[in-house]
Amino acid sequence: MLSNDGILMTDSWENKVVENVLKVKGRIGWKGYKTSDLRESGPIVLSGTEIKSKYHIDLEGVKHLTQEKYDESPEIMLKDKDILVATRGSLGEIAIYRKEYGPATINPSLVILSEFTGVPEFLYYYLVSQPGQENLLSMASGSSVPAIYQADIRKLEIPFPKLSEQKAIADILSSLDDKIHLLHQNSKTLELMAEALFRQWFIVESKEEWTSCKLSSAIKIVGGGTPKTSLSEYWDGCIPWLSGGGISDNHKGFVFTTQKTISQLGLDNSSARLLPEFATVISARGTVGKYCLLGSPMTFSQSNYGILPVLDETYFFTYLLLAHSVEELLSSAYGSVFDTITTATFDGVNINLPSLNEIKEFDESVKPLFHKLRNNAIQIQTLSKTRDSIMPKLMSGQVKVTQ
Repeated sequence: MLSNDGILMTDSWENKVVENVLKVKGRIGWKGYKTSDLRESGPIVLSGTEIKSKYHIDLEGVKHLTQEKYDESPEIMLKDKDILVATRGSLGEIAIYRKEYGPATINPSLVILSEFTGVPEFLYYYLVSQPGQENLLSMASGSSVPAIYQADIRKLEIPFPKLSEQKAIADILSSLDDKIHLLHQNSKTLELMAEALFRQWFIVESKEEWTSCKLSSAIKIVGGGTPKTSLSEYWDGCIPWLSGGGISDNHKGFVFTTQKTISQLGLDNSSARLLPEFATVISARGTVGKYCLLGSPMTFSQSNYGILPVLDETYFFTYLLLAHSVEELLSSAYGSVFDTITTATFDGVNINLPSLNEIKEFDESVKPLFHKLRNNAIQIQTLSKTRDSIMPKLMSGQVKVTQ
């Protein structure tokens, strides 16, 4: 049947209590692991750091345990399609574990929803959807450090449509997430290729006759600014305004959208600067050292720096030069009361530069890689918007789907 707004409605879904359709397991009483328990490889231990409500878990930087420590708790060794819920810290974040990740366990901030009698992917998407998050987070308790307790999760009610409908919904959403995942993987490969080419050209094959200079003289450093927040006419215009959080969220990638925008009046009456497409921005305070490329012209806050090329329009060489220098910038910034990158920090990094022609030749050679990266980022944004727009309708039962 049709609703008043023309949306095809499903038959009413049955609700089931969690403890009747799955097992809830956690590491109660476990005191954690010591540094001596960690290894470069072996069984992994997942925490809220990796649980980011994404269909594919990012295991970069994940911790590995000794086999002995892993074997301590066989009851919480993860199984294929187990659902993970962050019950402390990054409260309400959700993930789905896959056996191809290898042997894994959890730390005390997570619980496992295992042996679901329905379609695990459907349960994952319900829990990351707005209705699922509202349902889950309504169970949080504690004023200083909110937490969700296993006993409460067991009493949680979840929708339970027919298995065929669960699978149809999960297939639609997971197909979009799989495409997004493949694009992210391709982008990582392109990033590594560009970084490898930079190292080969300018580090491995560097020559003694190249010019030695400070990093600050090889790039143009642009400060940011914030229009007065008390003047509403300076805000909510058509000019994107990038914060440190936006840079961190798009680290080593392209950024196209911002949470806040400013007006032309705000730009004209503040120290904010409008940077062109392909300019680099780096966070100087807070999440220090995160950086990304602009996918369109943007302004940015004073907690960050814009980085422009000194040498013609060699935006991609400039980006890779900064990326190569970040670790050295961070080593100079760390150790103060508040970790900060200043213009003086750029003076402390020395580099060797070849001729302008060689730099321009390199920039042209990597340009196709960066244009492909930009196209990937646009596709990811489009697919993500599509997924996010249809998920509420699918997961609330507004739209009927069948296989």
